[in-house]
Amino acid sequence: MTITEIQHESKTRFLDAALHVIRARGYSATRIEDICDAAGLTKGSFFHHFKGKEDLALAAAQYFSDMAGGLFASAPYHRQQDPLDRLLGYIDFRKSILLGELPEYTCLLGTMVQETYETHPAIGEACDRFIMLHARTVEVLVAQALEKYPVDGEWTAVSLALYTQAVIQGSFILAKAQHGPQVAADCLDHLHRYIELLFIQSREIDPKEK
Repeated sequence: MTITEIQHESKTRFLDAALHVIRARGYSATRIEDICDAAGLTKGSFFHHFKGKEDLALAAAQYFSDMAGGLFASAPYHRQQDPLDRLLGYIDFRKSILLGELPEYTCLLGTMVQETYETHPAIGEACDRFIMLHARTVEVLVAQALEKYPVDGEWTAVSLALYTQAVIQGSFILAKAQHGPQVAADCLDHLHRYIELLFIQSREIDPKEK
């Protein structure tokens, strides 16, 4: 293994550690020493890669967003032919990945932005940017469903996409409060039913009658 490969591996270990520790303890309570212990690496190695904890948080936000982007891009709901089934499949997929301990399925971005939106604006802005990046992928799903199944109302693909994210982030808060994923799963079931109801009348119309 080359020096470059070793350095890349150690940086990835720090980022993986950050994802776990910050989601478990929160940004403020997380110390650089905690990250080093979780990564099994030294503080000297940490400061080789990062200027400090905020620099790590910014890198971790990007790392988390990239990982999530890959996960959702390859998710099975994309194989659904009907656009509404794809949208509902996205919700079902979010439920299916509520696995393991809380730090394994809750959102790093949502965790950090709750603490840092005022005290660490750079982190807050990064979290907002990456949350919105994901929301735009959901907006595409909503827009495709609306194109096939038009719905009357004063709402848009953007607003429904953001609403899905609000429900999901809120469900993570409830999961933390209740120390388990069941309440989050129940919230996602309600979200699924709500979206079905939004589109039900348009979907039940025979396409030949449109």
